Amino acid sequence: MGKILTISPDKCIGCRSCELICSFSKIQAFNPKSARISVLAFDDVAVSVPVMCMQCDEPSCMKVCPVSAIAKIPDGTVLIDDKKCIGCKMCISACPLGNISYSFQERKIVKCNLCDGEPKCAEFCPSGAIQFKEATPANLARKKMIAERFKELFGEVTE
Repeated sequence: MGKILTISPDKCIGCRSCELICSFSKIQAFNPKSARISVLAFDDVAVSVPVMCMQCDEPSCMKVCPVSAIAKIPDGTVLIDDKKCIGCKMCISACPLGNISYSFQERKIVKCNLCDGEPKCAEFCPSGAIQFKEATPANLARKKMIAERFKELFGEVTE
């Protein structure tokens, strides 16, 4: 098994460093709108939650892509082939958690690609809310539980 990103909402301090380092590593600018991660703030309960592509076991985005531009590679990472992508945005609608977007600045569909195995969000998270760990049965079960909980809370995200 490879490594996976894990999130611990109870550790997130809402600093949004993950958004800044993500955008900088992708477009060399500090612009959270260009990040492949978003921090959702729930001010009522003083909780912030980093949200990124969950690298699903059976990615809905991949299933709906009419040109097979989305593939899951052997290490479990779900990638978009920019050369094949036609920008139809069906993948955006298919993602139940809303973790794919269209970047107007880059003029393409974007999502987390785990920074080619060295995710900057985990590296620079000051509180340890985001970690890049070996995929163990316990980590995978926790990741699925968190994804299902968000799906229940927010419903399926559609555009």
